Amino acid sequence: MNIKCIVVDDEVHARKVLEKFISDIPHLELVKSCKNALEAMQVLNEQNIDAMFLDINMPKVTGLNFLENLRHPPAVVITTAYREYAVEAFDLDVIDYLHKPIPFPRFLKAVSKIEEKLKSKTEQTNISSTPNTNKQEEFIFIKADKKTIKLNFDDIIYIEGLGDYIKIHLKDKSIVSKLTIKRMEELLPKKQFPRVHKSFIIALNQINAIEGNQIEISNQKVPIGQIYRLTFMELINEHLKK
Repeated sequence: MNIKCIVVDDEVHARKVLEKFISDIPHLELVKSCKNALEAMQVLNEQNIDAMFLDINMPKVTGLNFLENLRHPPAVVITTAYREYAVEAFDLDVIDYLHKPIPFPRFLKAVSKIEEKLKSKTEQTNISSTPNTNKQEEFIFIKADKKTIKLNFDDIIYIEGLGDYIKIHLKDKSIVSKLTIKRMEELLPKKQFPRVHKSFIIALNQINAIEGNQIEISNQKVPIGQIYRLTFMELINEHLKK
């Protein structure tokens, strides 16, 4: 597997270290070493990039701000001198979070994670391209209240994350299940159930209105998180009649 990658870091020394690491791994191909997010954006618009090694603390546009506004980001590994942004970074589905100075064995481990991600993506693409005459599932089964419960998509209003648990708000009741909100996001069709906040997934067809950074849904108001706003509004615009 030949992996095309870019480095994005405003520090010359940090770029040189990553450039050397990449050159030492035969199946990694460095397409460009970028000193800021704007350079990286141009490369991403012009070429198919598999992986990006991204710094956080950069002038004008930080690495996380850049990442949260990418519609189709490649596999991303954060490379930073700051530990405190790890939670926010993993909320953006980064592959790994490397703390500078980065030892080569730790870098190699991150590359292995990239390989696993790309392999899984290829397998999913192959599956989705295989003809399937079956109707798309409209329900899933989950464990809750010591039972296996059938969850019909049409009954879901929104889902609230509670740490290692979720609370599923249905039309007639609520269910608490030992699933993370990230796992629930993976189980549901994204077009029907977008994640709009680190703690909320909503049913698109249950929305009453959107005002500012809030969604009115079933007499409740659900906040729209900053890092999810762009993707959510793009989905809304697909249905917007002008």
